Amino acid sequence: MTFLVSLGLIVVGAAMTALGFVRARGPWARYRALKAEDANIARYEAWRGGLRDSGTTGASVAMAVLRKQARDGALISVVGIVLAVVGIALR
Repeated sequence: MTFLVSLGLIVVGAAMTALGFVRARGPWARYRALKAEDANIARYEAWRGGLRDSGTTGASVAMAVLRKQARDGALISVVGIVLAVVGIALR
């Protein structure tokens, strides 16, 4: 019985780790691209001598949403790793 529970925890943990990785990878890549574009715009405006408004923009809202989605995916992966470790410890 303990073997089946251990095996089940390992399988569920591995599945959750893979699911979390897949869910975090896309938003994280889009977040990095948006952040690089934002930094490029800031450099251009600094070179041009213009002042950049520090208010909330659509890009900053999108970056916050993407960061949250990536964080949620990473949390799912961490929970999966913990479940797999617990399954291995029960063996």
